[in-house]
Amino acid sequence: MPDDQPTPSEPSDTASGTPAVLSRKDLRQRHSGPSRTKWYVLAAVVVVLLVGGIMAAVLAGGATTKKKAAAVAVTTTTTTAVPVAVTTCPLTGTPAPGNVVPARPAVAIKIGNYTGDRPSDGLNQADIVFEEPVEGSYTRLVAVFQCQEAALVGDLRSAREPDIAILSQLSDPLFVHAGGIDPILNLLSEAPIHDENILDGGTGSITINPSGRYAPYDDFTSTAKVWALIPSDLTPPTPLFTYSPAPPADSIAGSGVSVHIPFSSEADVTWTWNPATSNYLRAYSGVPDKLVDGTVSSATNVVVMTVDTFTGPWVENSEGAHEVMVTATGTGPVVVLRDGVAITGTWSRASVTQPATLTATDGAPITLQPGNTWEELVPQGIPVTTTAASAPAASATTTTTTKA
Repeated sequence: MPDDQPTPSEPSDTASGTPAVLSRKDLRQRHSGPSRTKWYVLAAVVVVLLVGGIMAAVLAGGATTKKKAAAVAVTTTTTTAVPVAVTTCPLTGTPAPGNVVPARPAVAIKIGNYTGDRPSDGLNQADIVFEEPVEGSYTRLVAVFQCQEAALVGDLRSAREPDIAILSQLSDPLFVHAGGIDPILNLLSEAPIHDENILDGGTGSITINPSGRYAPYDDFTSTAKVWALIPSDLTPPTPLFTYSPAPPADSIAGSGVSVHIPFSSEADVTWTWNPATSNYLRAYSGVPDKLVDGTVSSATNVVVMTVDTFTGPWVENSEGAHEVMVTATGTGPVVVLRDGVAITGTWSRASVTQPATLTATDGAPITLQPGNTWEELVPQGIPVTTTAASAPAASATTTTTTKA
């Protein structure tokens, strides 16, 4: 149809004077005028705004991502290790097994020390060993266990009067022995001690009789058997000593390489420092004190306390020898050997239920090296001689002797 022909579909608008019929040319002019241009501009603006918004969002997202990445890059987690407190054994000062002190009392086992009693067993597993004077200038031993255990301990011998003061400081220990004279058994029954006499018929099942040993030197036991006697007792003892890893700052290295204690011809004791094992080795009259397993008796610390003794009224044996008694309270000289060092001073003890306090000559407390200890109770009058590795020209030995 020609462009100038009217289009019949358009109605007439007589009110506005607009022709009722518009040609195609008129229609094209109407749609291509200023209004159409405005819509193109608006559409372009919208597109620009949309694109700009998208770009801004993208850029903002990128910036945020970079900020997050930067934050991740500089953010670190710092953890500070909290030191675990070390729980120590009350009678050795060494770390407790599994960092827990075993819930059980101290076990004290009386061991003979005549020539026929040797070799002993279990001494190197004991937390503390006490050596006490008995009749005829002989000695006997009390081996005390708490953190440590031993499958065989002995041989078991009878109780003596010094046992009362030794045991009363150990917070109600179990005491295993093979009998004793009636006055001593009476003292034990009155002391803060769980008395376990293997000869009274009630505890005979704890004895072990190894082959090759004969009466009266064949009765042994184990710590497990003894603790099983009173399984309800879960209370460990309180400490007897204080400990430090290093000796006093003013101590002289090598000043205590040995100590000699001549209790008697059968118990002529020497302890000698062994640098290779960092402990003291025990000998009788120069012969190493070998135990059942062939090892030599050893100690991280040797505490030598000079004590007052006197002969009691009670006959102890068939030869008519009387009981030797020890004055366990009061004060007296002490020599402590640790780390190859000898520390001299005094001991003081107010009560048998309390341990002795050890004080150096300069007034400082004497501490022990964490580890096992032998405590020697030496009658006054018996010389205690320490020897140094090398000494000034004046002297290489120091002897402590008290009046009888």
